[in-house]
Amino acid sequence: MVASILGGTLLLAGIPKLRDRDGLLTVVKGYRLLPHRMERVVAGSLPLVEVLVGTALILGIAGVWAASGAALLFAAFAFGLTANLARGRRDLDCGCFAFSAHEVPRIGWFRAASFAVAALVLAATGSAEIAPLERLIGAASGLLVVLAVVAVVQIKAVVHVGRRPVDDYLTSASIKLRAVSAESRYGS
Repeated sequence: MVASILGGTLLLAGIPKLRDRDGLLTVVKGYRLLPHRMERVVAGSLPLVEVLVGTALILGIAGVWAASGAALLFAAFAFGLTANLARGRRDLDCGCFAFSAHEVPRIGWFRAASFAVAALVLAATGSAEIAPLERLIGAASGLLVVLAVVAVVQIKAVVHVGRRPVDDYLTSASIKLRAVSAESRYGS
């Protein structure tokens, strides 16, 4: 199940990057960690590596190697995020799952570091022989967890509990309209 969660996360991250190499190159450059030549290499190879390692984890192929690869990927992500946070650069597009043209969330290192630790533990425990039915149930459960998290994140992006129905950019216009309305009603 843990392998499927890690693998599903890598697939979810890698597949959109395959379609937007220019966006990924922009994000890699934004981290300011690599020499210019390496930025193109990383942007060109990262999506494929994420998809291959994610698929291997889900299918249980080369278990220790796939888990080790995932641990290295997530550790590199955690390092890149932490290095930029240490520089005071919090408003970067992390480039984790897609690239944002507008609202960029603040970056954080905890998720990547947690995934790195989980992958490291998975690699260290070795690949015990798992029956096909157990592997299928574990993979389905892990992918279900990934899909549930994606659903919650998507709902959270749309629904803002406790927030007024007027968007932030309309709030000041709404206040001005109420002031003008009150002024015309009661005179100034």
